[in-house]
Amino acid sequence: MKISGAEAVIRCLLAEGVDLVYGYPGGAIMPVYDELYKFQDQLHHVLVRHEQGAAHAAQGFARATGKVGVAIATSGPGATNLVTGIADAQIDSTPMVCITGQVGKHLLGSDAFQETDIIGISTPVTKWNYQITEADEIPEIMAKAFYIARSGRPGPVLVDITKNAQFDTLDFSYKKCTDIRSYHPKPVLKINKVQEAAEIINNAKKPMIIFGQGIILSQAEAELKALIEKSGIPAAWTILGLSALPTEHELNVGMVGMHGNYGPNILTNECDVLIALGMRFDDRVTGNLATYAKQAKVIHFEIDPAEIDKNVKTEVAVLADLKEALTALLPLIEKNSHEEWHNEFKKKYEIELDAVINEELAPTNGKGISMGETIEMINKHSKGDAIMVSDVGQHQMFTCRYSKFNQTKSNVTSGGLGTMGFALPAAIGAKMGRPDREVVAIIGDGGFQMNIQELGTIYQTKVPVKIVVLNNEFLGMVRQWQELFFDYRYASTVMVNPNFCAIAEGYYIKARKVTKREELDEAIAEMMASKDSYFLEVMVEKENNVFPMIPTGASVSDIRLS
Repeated sequence: MKISGAEAVIRCLLAEGVDLVYGYPGGAIMPVYDELYKFQDQLHHVLVRHEQGAAHAAQGFARATGKVGVAIATSGPGATNLVTGIADAQIDSTPMVCITGQVGKHLLGSDAFQETDIIGISTPVTKWNYQITEADEIPEIMAKAFYIARSGRPGPVLVDITKNAQFDTLDFSYKKCTDIRSYHPKPVLKINKVQEAAEIINNAKKPMIIFGQGIILSQAEAELKALIEKSGIPAAWTILGLSALPTEHELNVGMVGMHGNYGPNILTNECDVLIALGMRFDDRVTGNLATYAKQAKVIHFEIDPAEIDKNVKTEVAVLADLKEALTALLPLIEKNSHEEWHNEFKKKYEIELDAVINEELAPTNGKGISMGETIEMINKHSKGDAIMVSDVGQHQMFTCRYSKFNQTKSNVTSGGLGTMGFALPAAIGAKMGRPDREVVAIIGDGGFQMNIQELGTIYQTKVPVKIVVLNNEFLGMVRQWQELFFDYRYASTVMVNPNFCAIAEGYYIKARKVTKREELDEAIAEMMASKDSYFLEVMVEKENNVFPMIPTGASVSDIRLS
């Protein structure tokens, strides 16, 4: 059938099963919005208040559902406002398709009104991008965009469409993309590599697993659980791997990395075999690479060949989809318990419990409310079933350290890029993607103000997100570093904040402020019981620090408890 390029864009989205998109209209994308208006009974568009909010909302939707998130913006500033969210999605392997409008083909390169080279700008932070200048390109390019975004190691794709291509007509037909020449997203599993890995694992005396988001992206949660239960191997996680294994599982030994748990960090440098599952050995995980796990044979299960031997040299690399690889590995693994080795993790946990955790979850000596006890109180009322969407800073680390999760895709946060302002719009996307689950956004007073305007999106859409601002009147993580490494020189980290509750109420969102510990339980109970969106501000201890902590450039063995 003969249709406009703009209508073709909408029909492509529908053919890919998309029923929800986030965006902000403008001149260069107006033909697509005109078609969105006509198809609004099939494709729901959420009007955000800033294009960055569209990108983060699409990310939150993707992370909570496993589907491809979609964001739409106009040319120029509309497109460039997406870039932070696109970069965030790239480093965190989030499947997302961004559609931007562009000036007409005849104006390209002329510095026309709101013309920006978004292809050039976004090339370093996209998995793939393409500029459509003719209407008949649209079906094939859109099909490729979704295939590339979701296949292999997922990531963001940007499709830029000139205005003439939106207005011109084409004979429309759509075929989903299942293969692209020279693009091999899923490596062929080499069974001999799996056998080599199994032999090393079976002979190990002190094996340790670190699992990342690859477990979640490949839907290998059941295989991970089966592996650790059969092998008896203690399993630690990166922050993006969190929730792939229930936090209360007896073989879940906690978080690795800069603010991770004492045991898994210390024992990384004592294990004899380190099994990395779908993680990339980020610098926040490894600390000083020169001293990282040098005594261990490293086995790396990974889908992206670029990550193999990039930071940590491997004894065996199994390049494959994780679910497929672990399915092949399981029958080769011998039953074991490693009780003595596991007891080492328990001993280290007791040290951390006495030195850090007890005081954080139940502060004494007249201290104010802590971030940790606030998260623990949310656990009490969520029963570990909520999706926790955290922003970036101290509250993020406390959320990851202390949240309880029973099911996967429950921890949504900005990992690799560390984007302040992420949580509020991401929580909107997560809740819209999973309306059956409670979604709680945990945000600092600094990050909250970076995308505070998305309260307007919550009001307009009536999405029932629970928002908790942990207010210490500081840019807390930067302040902690200034205290520890810059002799208490608090340069530009003191926050003079507005009346957050008044602002929330200005958007007709029920709001409450907690300043006393005895109010906390009842306030969180009220928030969790609410059927509508709810804003809770908790005034927390101003100079509370996140420990344990590995100083920048230090070894994981140098982790500090205070």
